[in-house]
Amino acid sequence: MVAPVKKNDRKTVYIEDLTHDGNGVAKIDGYPLFIQGALPEETVEVHVLKTLKNYGFAKIVDILKESPDRVKAPCIYFGKCGGCQLQHLSYEGQLKWKENMVRNVMKRIGKIDAPVLPVKGMQDPWNYRNKSQIPFSMTETGPIAGFYKSKTHEIVDMERCLIQVSEADAMMANLKKELMEIGVQAYNEQSHQGMLRHVVVRKGRATGEVMVVLVTNKHKFPQKEAAIELIRKLVPNVTSIVQNINIEKTNVILGNETVTLWGKNFIEDTIGGVRFEISARSFYQVNPVQTEVLYKQALDYAQLTGDEIVIDAYCGIGTISLFLAQKAKMVMGVEIVEQAIEDAKRNAELNGFTNTYFEAGPAEEVIPRWYSEDKEADVLVVDPPRKGCDEALLTTIIEQKPKRVVYVSCNPATLARDLKILEDDGYKTMEIQPVDMFPQTTHVEAVALLELKFVDKQ
Repeated sequence: MVAPVKKNDRKTVYIEDLTHDGNGVAKIDGYPLFIQGALPEETVEVHVLKTLKNYGFAKIVDILKESPDRVKAPCIYFGKCGGCQLQHLSYEGQLKWKENMVRNVMKRIGKIDAPVLPVKGMQDPWNYRNKSQIPFSMTETGPIAGFYKSKTHEIVDMERCLIQVSEADAMMANLKKELMEIGVQAYNEQSHQGMLRHVVVRKGRATGEVMVVLVTNKHKFPQKEAAIELIRKLVPNVTSIVQNINIEKTNVILGNETVTLWGKNFIEDTIGGVRFEISARSFYQVNPVQTEVLYKQALDYAQLTGDEIVIDAYCGIGTISLFLAQKAKMVMGVEIVEQAIEDAKRNAELNGFTNTYFEAGPAEEVIPRWYSEDKEADVLVVDPPRKGCDEALLTTIIEQKPKRVVYVSCNPATLARDLKILEDDGYKTMEIQPVDMFPQTTHVEAVALLELKFVDKQ
């Protein structure tokens, strides 16, 4: 395709949609232009910045006709920080776009015609993140902390984030100013020098407990007492201060070694009446309000009467498993991360559940063995990472034929792909419920209910 536009052209275009990065999409003779800051249903004048074979990039010169859903972004860092993409779109507009996006992805990728329900949103879509991973760095002018620009490792120096808790703001705004005084050097990614790489802040919404994790580039921490005193001053309600050691040249935030410097080894939180212990490296959903909505939806789709055996693949620390255990005869969870399984067992004990069983290993190997041992499931729940279900697990589901599958997804594209595979081999997608776990961003979770078309009566 020869691009119908070239660099530095000025064009008037109509915005048809948004990309997964939140950029507006316009088409000139079928050629897509991606335009930061543009919203669907807007007519804008643009300056073409770059053209490639199949698409190009442009910036807004003037908005000739505004979307009725356009609002002024309240964050002064919006457009610089890559954390949020949709603050200029009203919350009602965000929910409407996410519903349409899920529906369109289902049809385009999966050819799925199941009903997609309106997105379950938040009453207050701000300050919801109970976990923040804040990168620190040393520059010529001193230490900085904030979040990365979109698709870069360039830190935007920030004082506040409107979607995280105030305790994380306190660390981001103030810790960098006092680091030098206690002799802690911020990390430099290029030279691999310096001590402090990230500060991770976790908060239990129900309990108010706060954990601060200092991710360091060294094992020895001679300034730890001064650091403890400083953190307790900045975050008076802190209950756990932890050092995590990561000496590798890597973009991975946390290393494998964790040492508690002060307070408890974990914090606690409660969701839907179920208590959880959360350690520095535990996977735990970042939006506790919507996590309860999400898990209640999974529980609703499971349709449990108290007589069912449920298998929870990708069970993590047992969050969904324990929700299901309130209504199931037995819940069996499998997860490849051994530490997560230990956490799941501890959380089950913490809540007094005696109808749970957890095992570490690949789900596609463990689940067939369970079936061979007559541990067959009536309902199978999956909550995979963004890449979706392992192909071998999908094959296992198709072979073992549980009557009902509840699929919890953080990526509509891989959800649609996997639903198609299951539909091609005996399942029917009954309904899809999106849940807005990440307001102000383009991300959305969804729960799908699948039922086996033909149940063997033998």
